[in-house]
Amino acid sequence: MTARAARIAIVTVSDRASAGIYEDKGGPGAESWLRDTITSSMEIARHIIPDGRATVADKLRELADGGADLILVTGGTGPAPRDLTPEAVSDIADKELPGFGEEMRRASLAEVPTAILSRQTAVIRGATLIITIPGKPSAIATCLNAVFAAVPYCLDLMGAAWIETDPARIKAFRPKAK
Repeated sequence: MTARAARIAIVTVSDRASAGIYEDKGGPGAESWLRDTITSSMEIARHIIPDGRATVADKLRELADGGADLILVTGGTGPAPRDLTPEAVSDIADKELPGFGEEMRRASLAEVPTAILSRQTAVIRGATLIITIPGKPSAIATCLNAVFAAVPYCLDLMGAAWIETDPARIKAFRPKAK
């Protein structure tokens, strides 16, 4: 029996990128990181939407309820007035996983003092893990490098798709059976 391909969505939240004023670098950066790290079968779909609590919540609800196993949300996690991604994520969450945000900020603080302004988080909706990440590709790599070892086992526990990683990049942690 072959495991099904993991369904992964990447959502870029940006007024400017959604209007074509600014080139989306977060979505391609996240996709590149995933393709370099995950060795199992996956389908990746990228979306660009404007900032806004209802807009983000509606898109995440649609993707999660539509069968995504993992959603990475890039952008909208800072302190600016239109940065409402964490609030939108909270609106649709069944469970919060605050350790993800704590670890991403800790890793980012080693590189830049403004990481304390970041409001990254992770939640579960149904059988979907949703992780918010920064929009800058180097910051995306820092954050995903810090937390992704736990993602495959989290997906296992939720009943989502099986994900394997390249251990030379990220060694996925799965407890050994007794």
